[in-house]
Amino acid sequence: MKLSAHEEYGLRCLLQIGRHGDRGGLTIPQISRLEGLSIHHAAKILHILKQTGFLKSVRGQTGGYTLAKPPEQVFISDVLSTLGGKLYEEDFCTEHRGRVGNCTHTVDCSIRSLWRMLQTAVDEVLSKTTLRDLIRKEDEMSTWLDRLVTLPTGNEPATPRV
Repeated sequence: MKLSAHEEYGLRCLLQIGRHGDRGGLTIPQISRLEGLSIHHAAKILHILKQTGFLKSVRGQTGGYTLAKPPEQVFISDVLSTLGGKLYEEDFCTEHRGRVGNCTHTVDCSIRSLWRMLQTAVDEVLSKTTLRDLIRKEDEMSTWLDRLVTLPTGNEPATPRV
């Protein structure tokens, strides 16, 4: 369970275009150079983002890629779902069952509960985060995330063990 390079690069390409804003479109070679990607890889990612409605493009001398919607309407959860899916999908257990026909934990699985909870927490943050939020500077984004998510500090009372 981890973000793929494809998802990371897709977000970074969208971020470049979002930061460019109203100054016109960015071309594939420009995005490729700005993100350190091959032209072929950038083109592939931009094509997917265009097909799925996140980008629009204009051909010609003054053309390039622009956002299809305002950055505050581009939710990161939607972008990541388009580019690769979720960290944890319900079919995860059937794909990782070992050498047997069914996972040995099919009936009672505490690990599955952990992955579901983790996915719920990730979904909660990503569904509230937009491209507009990511256009912020890193310290501003950290402050915004601190307000959005309260993470344990380690000073909480111990949870009783059963």
